[in-house]
Amino acid sequence: MRIGELARRAGTSTRTLRYYESRGLLPARRAGNGYRTYDDDDLRLIQQIRTLQDFGFELEETRPFVECLRAGHPAGDSCPASLDVYRAKLAELDELIGRLGSVRAQVGEQLALAEAEQSPGPAPLCELTTHPLPEGEDR
Repeated sequence: MRIGELARRAGTSTRTLRYYESRGLLPARRAGNGYRTYDDDDLRLIQQIRTLQDFGFELEETRPFVECLRAGHPAGDSCPASLDVYRAKLAELDELIGRLGSVRAQVGEQLALAEAEQSPGPAPLCELTTHPLPEGEDR
């Protein structure tokens, strides 16, 4: 298949495919007429890259998965190098979750302080007594 069909089937643009090619992630095979040619294996590579990027992986982090597929493995995460990338990404995500938890706690504390400063004072006293007026009543 040609680059336009691959782009359509992969749900991406030809520009993106050319970029992947320039980064060495997509093979650059040419037909006799000079057109780029691709097959279903290339489509699997693109789908693997896009799935990982949807998960938040940087483009370079997809390389071990692509190389694993190119080596003939049934899945991009069948190789030790891919598992190492998964482990590193999980550690990164755990760190981010920890930092977000800390930030969330700080924002919650600031909200509580701000709300305490804005809360109304005690209810007004009745002129005839020293008791506050019942809520909802005014003179």
